Amino acid sequence: MSAADIAKLREETGAGVMECKKALEEAKGDFGKAKGILATSADAIAKKKAERSTHAGVIEAYVHGGRIGVMIEVNCESDFVAKNEDFKKMVHDLTMQIASMAPKDVTELLAQEFIMDSKLTVDEYMKTLVLKIRENIQIKRFVRYELGEETK
Repeated sequence: MSAADIAKLREETGAGVMECKKALEEAKGDFGKAKGILATSADAIAKKKAERSTHAGVIEAYVHGGRIGVMIEVNCESDFVAKNEDFKKMVHDLTMQIASMAPKDVTELLAQEFIMDSKLTVDEYMKTLVLKIRENIQIKRFVRYELGEETK
C-alpha cells in the first residue's frame, strides 16, 4: 500500500489519512473492502456523535426556476464547522434534494436515494461528512413550497 493509495481512498471517501491507512491495512490493500470498512466506521462515528449537542449551524434557502422554494435548518456543534465549505455544500445539496424529491419530513428525506450519488442514501451522504469533520450534524427542519400548491 502506497501513499498514493491512501490519497486516492481519502479523495473518494473524505475520510482522514489515518482512517484510510488503517482501513487499507485491515483490508490488505483491497480498495473495495477498505471502502466498506470506512462506511462501517462512519456509521459508528455518526452514532457516537449523534448524542452531542448541536447549537450552531446554518439556514439555507434555494429557489428552483422561480417555481419551487426550499428553506432548511441544519445544525452542527460549532460555528467553525458551520462556516466550513464542505458543510455549506452539503446543506446546499440537501436543499436541491428537497426541491427535486419533495420528501414529507426529515425521516423520509434521510431514507431517500441521494440525487448526486445514487449509491448513497441522504443519511449515508451526511455520515460521510460526519466522518470527515468529526461533529454531529442534524437536519432540524425544512419547508418546501411549490407554485400553485394548496396550503395545509
